[in-house]
Amino acid sequence: MTGEDAAEIALEFLMTDWEIPSEDWEWFTVLDSRYVKNSWFVVEIGIEGLPDKWILQVYENGECDPSYTFNSPIKAGSGTTELDEFPQSIAETIARERNGGS
Repeated sequence: MTGEDAAEIALEFLMTDWEIPSEDWEWFTVLDSRYVKNSWFVVEIGIEGLPDKWILQVYENGECDPSYTFNSPIKAGSGTTELDEFPQSIAETIARERNGGS
């Protein structure tokens, strides 16, 4: 498996998990994909123009760990006006993540 393979697996996992329509997938960008200690890849996914990112582990067998990490400098309840320019599915997902997920 390559870093590109791991990135594709992670991106597809998130898009499917969140039920993001395929036409909105282009908003997401792989920020980094690196191999860690002979056992898995760490893949960081974000949206251009936003500071938020998701960090996922993809194992060598192609499995994506469903327990990913969300990282954002924006505090819950800080407002989401900057999300108005994004498709509804993406804006809702980011707002939900910023407020603790689920």
